[in-house]
Amino acid sequence: MNGLENRPEPQAKPSHPDLASNDLQEVPLTEYGNDLPGAGTLNLDSPGWRHAAIGVVVPTYNEAANLEELVHALFSLPLTNLRLVIGDDDSPDGTGRLADSLAQRFNQVHPRMSVIHRPQKGGLGTAYVSGFQRALSDGAEFVVQMDADFSHRPNYILQMLGVVYATGMDVVIGSRYVPGGTLDENWSWWRGLLSKWANIYCRTILKIRVRDMTAGFKLWQRSALQDIGLHTIRSNGYIFQVEMAYLSEKLGFHIIELPIHFEDRRVGQSKMNVSVKLESVWRVWELLLRHRKRVSGAREPLSQPRPVMSSGRPAPHR
Repeated sequence: MNGLENRPEPQAKPSHPDLASNDLQEVPLTEYGNDLPGAGTLNLDSPGWRHAAIGVVVPTYNEAANLEELVHALFSLPLTNLRLVIGDDDSPDGTGRLADSLAQRFNQVHPRMSVIHRPQKGGLGTAYVSGFQRALSDGAEFVVQMDADFSHRPNYILQMLGVVYATGMDVVIGSRYVPGGTLDENWSWWRGLLSKWANIYCRTILKIRVRDMTAGFKLWQRSALQDIGLHTIRSNGYIFQVEMAYLSEKLGFHIIELPIHFEDRRVGQSKMNVSVKLESVWRVWELLLRHRKRVSGAREPLSQPRPVMSSGRPAPHR
């Protein structure tokens, strides 16, 4: 990709006829020594994107075994203006204390890392909203949300940022369920089936096109989070991901799904279980009722962007 020096203004959102195709390929991307299946091959030689003000928001609960490695991986990315927000829900394993220690280490020259200490396990949704608000107040032009357990590879952030620079999209979703996206082979058939069923169910009820409704790996333009109105978000579990995806499409945002390989967590236990999935079944109807009066905003149509990848394509939703 060439010409990344000039970040697209939010008002000048491009459209490209080629991006209307959902015919993706799984093409390994090797960048800084890491294979990134599904994301295509991106030219990141231009220097402009390296200085983007980007905030990464990571909610944590009992992630002490993963946190230090994740923080080092994020700050090793070639992004000079990346700031990290950790939102810890009073983790019994000392995640919050470890986060404070890491922040003290990485903030010696200039502020790079913030820690939000929440008094109890308050839920994924409120943790993300608090983190988004902190990132925006710190001046982030782009905000990334991701898990702490390495299900989401940090290097995919480079591809997400490249897609936004090339296309002007409002939201980039790291998607398991577009062609080229893959799930960890260690996932059981039952877990995979439940996840795919939940996505199909949510898409059918809410009548939207996003394929990975429950994706927790997204990059947002600042204006998108501001237009959503974080104060209107009420979901406080994994249905939060569905609510944000639903509002993004309902409000007319330009959305693109970038295929990723979703890995099983390396250490610790997943917070996702059958009861959490089943809770989402009835909460989808609640979303439909709560946001029934919200209408699409004035998003300009997209016109001719630069090529995003040399091979393989994300799946747009417009």
